[in-house]
Amino acid sequence: MATGAPAPKDASPITAALNRAVLASLPFADTQDFDDARRGLVATLPKVEIKNDQGRVVWSLRDYAFLGDEQAPPTVNPSLWRLARLNLIHGLFQVTDRIHQIRGFDISNMTVIEGDRGLIVIDPLVSTEVARAALELYTQHRGRRPVSAVIYSHSHTDHYGGVRGVVDERDVRAGKVEVWAPDRFMEEVVAEAVLAGTAMVRRAQFQFGATLPRGPRAQVDAGLGKGLSRGTVTLIPPTRLIRQAVETHRIDGVEIVFQLTPETEAPAEMHMFYPALRALNLAENATHNLHNVYPIRGAQVRDANAWAKYLNEARDRFGGEVEVAFAQHHWPVWGTARVLDFLGKQRDLYKFLHDQTVRLMNHGYKAVEIAERLTLPRSLAATWHVRGYYGTLSHNAKSVYQRYVGWYDANPATLNPLPPVERGRKYVEYMGGADAVIRRARDDFARGEYRFVAEALSHVVFADPANAEARQLGADALEQLGYAAESATWRNAYVLGALELRHGVPATVARAPVSPDIVRAMSLELFFDYLGVRLNGDKAEGRRIVINWVFSDLDQRYVMNLENCALTCLADRRSDAPDATVTLERAALNRLVLREVAFADAVERGLARVDGDAAKVADFFALLDDFSLMFEVVEPKREPRGAPAPPAS
Repeated sequence: MATGAPAPKDASPITAALNRAVLASLPFADTQDFDDARRGLVATLPKVEIKNDQGRVVWSLRDYAFLGDEQAPPTVNPSLWRLARLNLIHGLFQVTDRIHQIRGFDISNMTVIEGDRGLIVIDPLVSTEVARAALELYTQHRGRRPVSAVIYSHSHTDHYGGVRGVVDERDVRAGKVEVWAPDRFMEEVVAEAVLAGTAMVRRAQFQFGATLPRGPRAQVDAGLGKGLSRGTVTLIPPTRLIRQAVETHRIDGVEIVFQLTPETEAPAEMHMFYPALRALNLAENATHNLHNVYPIRGAQVRDANAWAKYLNEARDRFGGEVEVAFAQHHWPVWGTARVLDFLGKQRDLYKFLHDQTVRLMNHGYKAVEIAERLTLPRSLAATWHVRGYYGTLSHNAKSVYQRYVGWYDANPATLNPLPPVERGRKYVEYMGGADAVIRRARDDFARGEYRFVAEALSHVVFADPANAEARQLGADALEQLGYAAESATWRNAYVLGALELRHGVPATVARAPVSPDIVRAMSLELFFDYLGVRLNGDKAEGRRIVINWVFSDLDQRYVMNLENCALTCLADRRSDAPDATVTLERAALNRLVLREVAFADAVERGLARVDGDAAKVADFFALLDDFSLMFEVVEPKREPRGAPAPPAS
């Protein structure tokens, strides 16, 4: 990072005034959430700091001691400060008879249900180290019992990544432990964690603030919890899938009614009702905030209309019998009347968001105009659990718009705009040069017009990333936007943007991590999809390569065809005239994908055999890109050496 760059600054008088106004607009005297978040506490650790086997800290709450102050500083929106303090409440909690949760050991909760012979573990956190520590905390106070089943509520990493911290895969293979998940779980895991993994990991740094320091001028929360643990991410593939809309199963003596909720918070997700315990697990579809219809880390846009319908169905089907509702983030809600009210307001939140966005879209308003117009109904605005700590009405409305009509706003002037660097140069030229832009931006900054200052100076930075004055003033504007943001994800994005404008992108050649467990769990079809997104189309121009792949241990074969800069494959087929035939076991393929061995070395060591033109196989592997994790976001992307120049505008 650059040396001599300024540290984070204080809140401006305008930002401080905006935050003071929040105190008068919301019911801060209502402490019900604090009572609920502390209810049922069994025990916690003296200090929550968890290390891996090498001694590296993978989870710690020590840096959040500053949240002990009840009053928010001027640099944090008081509503967000309140949530950040709630998310700091941690430990083992009893939810109801036979149900416990470990909260505050990761961004997500781990739920433990006591079965007849063992424990049913739901969503074993992000990484093995924290999941193991969470289960050990339970064991210390409830006794040691074997894990009889694992349930993944949905396909996001924070709900499966720590599975090897709670169960041994040998027990799963032996049939001693079943692993349950919603339909299409593995396909959706691979789509996010592998195919789009590099882009999402980098963008997630802005959403969660993972690379930010903790403090009142930096990261205070992540909306759903404090942040993501940084341990070992694993996966044991499901052995049982829920495929029907509603299915009832008895798992280790506990009756569970599963309700599939696809295309809601995750493409593969499900609720769980436990009739004998009168408890409803809402996975991540009803938490104590407005969630993301589109997370700013990037993902497929979710269906807000279906989201509301599934919550309505859950309320109708189960609500009258429920004494406690909980989720895999945040804290439970107790009492049938309160549960019905909670579910009704969550349902109406997503339905309002969907219907009003589509209504305004049909009146001809564009996405950004809709986002500017939408505000919470007065009947919901003072309700804490619908506030935009994670998702916001603004970016969620744009997402609903995108789901229906895409990114294009129908104005031909925006159909084919110049790319950021060229557009930035023209904007700066039209505005009279960088000095004129900066001079006007300083005046606007003094008036608190931070949104436009950030936009205008972004053009200057993309036109000339070496312009230090533009970078610093742009960082100042982003910082003030972050200080006033109620959304944790917006705050993190703004503050990290400011940090990278001031200091630059950290110098690293690290590749985005891909969990070995996910690679091993990928089907062969998904593996070839992964190769396809790594194919460098420019390098592949004019090349045609046909390879038969034979997997000797699986008795499976595929023909792979590279033609017209596109990679396709067919299962259970072989070409009669391939360039080469590669015979290997699936384990060898895993090692190749994980870069544990080069292809030439695999052949030399007998891990793979090539019949035909081995040079063609080597040529194919040379056409595959590696993805660098720390690409530029708030400044122009530096093209790698040898990359083609962008077309002239």
